[in-house]
Amino acid sequence: MESLIGLLVGFPLLGAAVLLCGGRKLDRSGHWLGVLLSGASFVTGVVLFAGMLGRPTDERALHQHLFSWVPVESFQADVAFQLDQLAMTFVLLITGVGTLIHIYSVGYMEHDVGRRRFFGYLNLFLAAMLLLVLADNYLLLYVGWEGVGLASYLLIGFWQFKPSAAVAAKKAFLVNRVGDAGLAIAIFLMFTTFGTFTFAPVLENATDAGEGKLTAIGLMLLLAACGKSAQVPLQSWLGDAMEGPTPVSALIHAATMVTAGVYLITRSGAIFNGAPDAQTVVVVVGAVTLLYGAIVGCAKDDIKKALAGSTMSQIGYMVLAAGLGPIGYAFAIMHLVTHGFFKAGLFLGAGSVMHGMNDEVDMRRYGGLRKYMPVTFVTFGLGYLAIIGFPGLSGFFSKDLIIEAAFAKGGTQGLILGTVTLVGAAITAYYMTRVMLMTFFGEERWRSTTPSADEPDVEPAAEVHGEHGGPHPHESPKVMTIPMIVLAVGSVFAGGLFSIGESFVHWLEPVTQFEHGHSPFSAAVVTGMTVVALLLGVAAAWLQYGRRPVPSVAPRASLLTRAARRDLLQDDINHVVLVKPGEYLTRGLVYADNKVVDGAVNGTAAAFGGLSGRARRVQNGFVRSYAVSMFGGAAVLVAATLLMRAV
Repeated sequence: MESLIGLLVGFPLLGAAVLLCGGRKLDRSGHWLGVLLSGASFVTGVVLFAGMLGRPTDERALHQHLFSWVPVESFQADVAFQLDQLAMTFVLLITGVGTLIHIYSVGYMEHDVGRRRFFGYLNLFLAAMLLLVLADNYLLLYVGWEGVGLASYLLIGFWQFKPSAAVAAKKAFLVNRVGDAGLAIAIFLMFTTFGTFTFAPVLENATDAGEGKLTAIGLMLLLAACGKSAQVPLQSWLGDAMEGPTPVSALIHAATMVTAGVYLITRSGAIFNGAPDAQTVVVVVGAVTLLYGAIVGCAKDDIKKALAGSTMSQIGYMVLAAGLGPIGYAFAIMHLVTHGFFKAGLFLGAGSVMHGMNDEVDMRRYGGLRKYMPVTFVTFGLGYLAIIGFPGLSGFFSKDLIIEAAFAKGGTQGLILGTVTLVGAAITAYYMTRVMLMTFFGEERWRSTTPSADEPDVEPAAEVHGEHGGPHPHESPKVMTIPMIVLAVGSVFAGGLFSIGESFVHWLEPVTQFEHGHSPFSAAVVTGMTVVALLLGVAAAWLQYGRRPVPSVAPRASLLTRAARRDLLQDDINHVVLVKPGEYLTRGLVYADNKVVDGAVNGTAAAFGGLSGRARRVQNGFVRSYAVSMFGGAAVLVAATLLMRAV
């Protein structure tokens, strides 16, 4: 069985190589090759999963050593894979959801001239993410980590002819480089502390290292996670990443890139368990981002950016749970998996809406679409119910367990964290209900061309309905709707299946460890509070958007709303805190280089040049000048001789 592990990465990597290097001959059929090889990786994962279930719990981890990468005395870096229960969970999620997104993309990108290249990038993305989760050491993980960054840059900027897409790709790439520096530093610290960066010896000997070293390593790992998982303070790239094709958004937000940070923290659990200060910072980052993303999601009229804020918030739940240690690791991964189903379904549903609305993304120009897109409405609606935690659907189980674990932290900290998670649940219900109402219910605002008097400077919809040549809403083809249906089924049932007898917790326990927390509230009380928070959020959204007509343009809003529309000024803050000081530092260094370094070099050269120029005047080629010089020299010698005799 171990020999099959390499095929998980090999299949999509082969697809990327063939599609990107095969030339235009593959333009007509290359996309199906990408789908086939992604599906082959999924089938391989299922085979390995079945084999793993047939083994005793303590023998389920599989290893495959391919070759020695850097064998230099004590510095030993191998290309080797480790497939345990945690890695297997990610493998099935990445390849399963990834393959569905590949199939959906066949229809979504049907008329794009660069479809072959797009599928090559998708395959490259899967290969990099699989390498990341299958690596048995942090250095090989770093290779996959950087591969994910490269693939995301290529996919976000796929439509590079759009300046906004090109800028968004560069922004994502550069912000993630900050986090990547943290991972590199963490690996350096691991090697100096443990003499290796292989998972097993590092994590097994973590308790032998000092708390200070573990804290430093943990904080650097957290910095890396903040970059990939778009957590505060490295979250600014996520909303702009919506400039890429919608399947890219689904892949990044559901199954691959943003989950990498949660995987890194959970995989490194032994390090964080020995560094309570770093663990506390993880919890704080998760709690802040949870609320941050939710607030941003409330103010976005772009359907994809509203879902991007949602992703940021839901990943915040996962990071918070991972920061709780053994009482939360399994719940973080459980919510990650359920989120993979419903968030992928929501993004694909958003893409289906855009497909039928001439690529319009402004929800103020939607309305009443449930009549025209029944399959999209039902599948998107099930994803909506799952993400808000409607009882019985997948998000209900995973989010409820995280809220319960937050309260189980105990003391004042537990009450604060539990309250934050409940507030986040209420806001989630609000902004997702807002998305549903603005998109599928109410009047058909895409028929109107009249701008709102509240905001006269905002242009109305560019196109209108009917005889004027505007959008004609219609259901997407089956190649797009079938993946949406499959994901909707997962959104309904995944959480319940994982919760039966704590099956998912016991599945991960050999890798992540697990401890039962002691919440001051019973499970029934926590569930009741969660449901109340959900109902409050839904009611608030209904009162604002269900009972009132939605203006076709955004009315003037409060200061907080305007700030939320600008992502709570994250770009402005980054500009003031990072960009401006960087500019001043650069100008100072340039000035110092020009005036001090170059000044010293150039000044020395000028001094010798001037001296040589003056000395050169002595050698002018005139005999009379040489005679005067000889006479003067002789006079000086005679005068000096006479002076010495006189003395």
